[in-house]
Amino acid sequence: MKISELLTDEAVLTELGERIARERINLQLTQAEAAAQAGVSKRTLERIESGNSVQMSSYIRLLRVLKLLPRLEQLLPESQPGPMALLRQKGKARQRASKRGAGSKKDQPWSWDDES
Repeated sequence: MKISELLTDEAVLTELGERIARERINLQLTQAEAAAQAGVSKRTLERIESGNSVQMSSYIRLLRVLKLLPRLEQLLPESQPGPMALLRQKGKARQRASKRGAGSKKDQPWSWDDES
């Protein structure tokens, strides 16, 4: 199954669990062996493979054991600012996002400052 935004959270977790189980089996590891190497309980590994929600740190430990951790770089590559943003920031990294609320000036019609 292809993971897409149309799938429910539960369906995505189930698919991820099945993929992790297949990779573990391809490496010829039992659940007990993989869990021990990852430093998680066998029950946690069973929960992951059955598509239940677990802590992200457990996923990371398991991905490390299955030699899949470097693939996370493809999932969330380090973001780079564009050339114009670099010029405006003069090499400084952004600290927060711009505020775009319903009352922002962009949403209001243009008027002279002296008009009320």
